[in-house]
Parts: sequence; structure tokens; C-alpha cells
Amino acid sequence: MHNLGFALDGAWRVLLAGLILGAGLPVLFALGIRSLAWGAGGNAEVHDSGVTGPTPRPIGTVLGWACFVVVLLGVVLGITFIVASGFGKALSFEHVYPMIVNK
Repeated sequence: MHNLGFALDGAWRVLLAGLILGAGLPVLFALGIRSLAWGAGGNAEVHDSGVTGPTPRPIGTVLGWACFVVVLLGVVLGITFIVASGFGKALSFEHVYPMIVNK
């Protein structure tokens, strides 16, 4: 009966990691693109008709770039995990930041 508990425990962890990395990073990237568009004021081109365009929002630009930094960190962490396991090492999260340690 314990084997079923172990299997279910492992299954929800794999599901959670798949949702975060498989769907979470692309959603965060899309939110970054959307934030940059919102930060630029929506319609960012110059109007020839004399009508002023929407006002830019700097907080949108900052939020967009913050989303991109988080996505980039996720990609770098994934590549680090793959390379470390290829060299027979492991990625440890015992400290605040990830470290490569011997297995």
C-alpha cells in the first residue's frame, strides 16, 4: 500500500513541475510581452493626424522586463541542471542560490 502512496507523491510533483516549467514560463513570457505593450501606451506609433497617442506607462515596461528576467533565469537554471547531470554532478538548493555539488 505504501507503493501507491509513493507513486502518487511522485506524480503530483511531476505534474506541478510540468505545469510550472511547461506552461508557466511561456505564460510569463506572454505576460512580459503584454506588459511591454501596455507600458508603451498601447498604440506606440506616431500619429500623423495630429492626435496624440496614449501616454506611456513606465511601470509596464519595468514589469515586462522583470518577467523576461524570470524566464531567462528559468532557462539558465534548466540548462545548468542538464549540464551538471551530464558531468555527474547535482544541482543543490540547500542555500539561497543553487549550487553544483558532487552526487
